[in-house]
Amino acid sequence: MKMVIVYGQNHKGSTYHIARSIADKTGGEIKEFFLPKDFGEFCVGCTKCFLEGAEKCPNYEKLAPITDAMDEADVIILASPVYVYHATGAMKSFLDHYGWRWMVHRPEEKMFKKQGVCISTAAGAGMKSTNKDMADSLFFWGVAKIYKFGIGVSAVDWKGVPEKKRLKIEKATDSIAKKIVKNNGKEKSGIKTKGFFSIMRMVQKSGWNETDANYWKEKGWDGKNRPWK
Repeated sequence: MKMVIVYGQNHKGSTYHIARSIADKTGGEIKEFFLPKDFGEFCVGCTKCFLEGAEKCPNYEKLAPITDAMDEADVIILASPVYVYHATGAMKSFLDHYGWRWMVHRPEEKMFKKQGVCISTAAGAGMKSTNKDMADSLFFWGVAKIYKFGIGVSAVDWKGVPEKKRLKIEKATDSIAKKIVKNNGKEKSGIKTKGFFSIMRMVQKSGWNETDANYWKEKGWDGKNRPWK
């Protein structure tokens, strides 16, 4: 099993340790990327990825190593500490670059057979909205199964996390890791994904964006083919 972890920060705090714990417990091959160290560019809103192709993005080459790693992985873990009740700016900027991969445009077929995990921590609150920031992208990319875990650690670093919190984290990471291993190779798109995909299929038939429409036609998704088969 191949896993890729994208961290929304450079330092190795509570969010890092939780995400890494899940990956380690699966026993899979792990690749890690830290933002903004490994990618720190902002989307400039040029729309070239939508209208001309992803390779036209001015940051395409810098982003390629992470894109390739996610495409090759069986499991994608997105991990971010809470910054003002949301994911870090680095994580948001990273995800902005994949708008063209949402189902409304040109989703990558491989995503429909992957599992995803969203991890967030804070000293207090904001984990739900932070995980949603990341889970939205995983869902609209087509990822078949998504797990979320957020926890207020009552500390500003990993060393300060109380023992009671650590025990809760240990139990949660055990559970998620076991589910990932159990579901590996058995991922199935849910009714929500299939329903949204069907709506987008109707949108693509209208041909409003030639680049997108051609992509769907090449995949045969405007006919009987589906990415989850």
